[in-house]
Amino acid sequence: MMELTMNYEEFIASLKSAECPARMSPCLQALWHDAAGDWHTAHEIVQQLNDAGAARIHAYLHRKEGDHWNARYWHRQAGSAYPEHMSLEQEWASLVASFVD
Repeated sequence: MMELTMNYEEFIASLKSAECPARMSPCLQALWHDAAGDWHTAHEIVQQLNDAGAARIHAYLHRKEGDHWNARYWHRQAGSAYPEHMSLEQEWASLVASFVD
């Protein structure tokens, strides 16, 4: 099955849907579920992936839940820096931007 490609605005518009578009990449699906208030589904998705992008989202999700130690661990796995001076909203938007076309 071919993955759905979209730009940032199309991704944001998809958040109005009742269901996550199934053909989105797994990383975008995780970010979609997080934005929809379903942290657990987002976490389940990234737990099954083994790349730096998924590790970055995993870090964000743990930071969001207040588990900063675990977030720092996942940033090390991703090879990324902990976003000390970035809000969760800014971090989420930055992640989405990195996964859309």
